[in-house]
Amino acid sequence: MAENRKTRPLTAARVRTEKRSGRYHDGQGLYLQVDPSGARRWLQRIVIRGKRTDLGLGGWPLVSLNAAREKAIENRRIARVGGDPRTEKRDVPTFAEAAAEVIKLNLPTWKNTKHAAQWGSTLRTYVFPHFGSRLVTEVSGSDVMKALTLIWTAKPETARRVRQRIGAVMKWAIANNYRLDNPAGDAIEAVLPKTSRTQAHHKALHYTAVPAALRAVRTSKATESSKLCLEYQVLTASRPGEARNALWSEVDVESRTWTIPSERMKADREHR
Repeated sequence: MAENRKTRPLTAARVRTEKRSGRYHDGQGLYLQVDPSGARRWLQRIVIRGKRTDLGLGGWPLVSLNAAREKAIENRRIARVGGDPRTEKRDVPTFAEAAAEVIKLNLPTWKNTKHAAQWGSTLRTYVFPHFGSRLVTEVSGSDVMKALTLIWTAKPETARRVRQRIGAVMKWAIANNYRLDNPAGDAIEAVLPKTSRTQAHHKALHYTAVPAALRAVRTSKATESSKLCLEYQVLTASRPGEARNALWSEVDVESRTWTIPSERMKADREHR
């Protein structure tokens, strides 16, 4: 994406009407970033403690031209005296705190509570020991690489999910203007070795062995409800969660039909 190097300050009218994607300079290191989609956001190129950094200042029209200029000037003032505007202007969460926010945000849409538990467990096990306590603005690609390298070939499926979850937290940070990049993005996958994504599924019983298996379940020490739920699952070829959460209101005894509503189905479609 070409950068516009003209130094003429922007105007409110141009900010509102500019349609060409690119980065347009205003002054004080402030740029208007126009995305191909037409979305507009403010960026500031600034040196913080000797390191050049790009800061996100929010999107237009929520942040006006004048407001973006005021933010840019204040950031330069803080940086000039050796401060870091990313941490002095507001409380920046740690990676662990940001992950908790992502889980809380997604919890209402996750149909399986087990998914939320797995999300938190994998991050606590494979990520937090490396950079969980670090500010979300300070996590780098090398940090992510170190965490993933330890499990990438030994536990490829787990590593893939961990990478996706780190990426989701980073996208949350980008959306909240804490950072501009995702250190768990495509560059990571390009560097790490290729691994097989073939999953080893549990072997299915031959249909002739099912009666004996059910007899073994019936004589086991499991609770009566567990035995009946498993048998119901076998007879209806349903998923565990669908069988466990079945309601009598979903069953038509006369027609011997069980109708699972769409909100309880993985594919979001009613199933009979």
